[in-house]
Amino acid sequence: MYARSILFNVVFYVNFAVQAIVFSPMLLFPQRYGVWVTKFWTASSLFWHRLICGVKEDVRGLENIPKGGCIVAAKHQSTWETMRLVYMLDKPAYILKRELMWIPLLGWYMKKYGHIPVDRGSRSKALLSITEHAKDRVAKGFQVIIFPEGTRRPPLAPPNYRYGVVHLYKELKVPVVPVALNAGLYWPRRSIAHIPGTVRVEVLPPIEPGLDSATFAAKLQQCIEDKTNELMQEARERDPATRRIVVEEHVAEVT
Repeated sequence: MYARSILFNVVFYVNFAVQAIVFSPMLLFPQRYGVWVTKFWTASSLFWHRLICGVKEDVRGLENIPKGGCIVAAKHQSTWETMRLVYMLDKPAYILKRELMWIPLLGWYMKKYGHIPVDRGSRSKALLSITEHAKDRVAKGFQVIIFPEGTRRPPLAPPNYRYGVVHLYKELKVPVVPVALNAGLYWPRRSIAHIPGTVRVEVLPPIEPGLDSATFAAKLQQCIEDKTNELMQEARERDPATRRIVVEEHVAEVT
């Protein structure tokens, strides 16, 4: 398992470096001509992940993604979903740490293709900046992706939802699409291991605008967490190798 994981890590970075250089001329063209570049890279990365590490996927509920601008609120357990969401959506725009924009090549592509940087130094300024950028992206038909917990969480960690997604829901007045998943069982955070099996993702029915903040926050967390728990249980039943990862990740979180 570890040999294949190390091989994939090498292929992953080489794949990115080669494509980032080969497709760099697309950075000179208008955005609409190059959106496929990031989709191609993420799709090819997960192709190698499936081929080398034996990690398949089962994506459900794609019909629940509305046409046009919306907010996508996804569970965040691993690097896997940061790539899969890119080619699951027509025009994805991530809300991400602005430091990522400073990375040569990677940052250039992120800036070019509409992703939204966040300065975590000041909460009020960050919310204002995110809101302005998100309104612009939604008006242009982008699906703005936010991880409500802000960072990757272990599979069994208690939920820690933050205010950002509630603020965007209130300000943008567009549907919020919840996404549940169990990717952390197969591409664990802080580990080189990649566990063979099937990542399960479920896109849930959109939460339409108009709810008060407290009701929305409770509904979003409950639907994502309930479905994530179901997907976790399904994984434990079908992919026994994931059980050790669940225990290790949970222990790392609570100690």
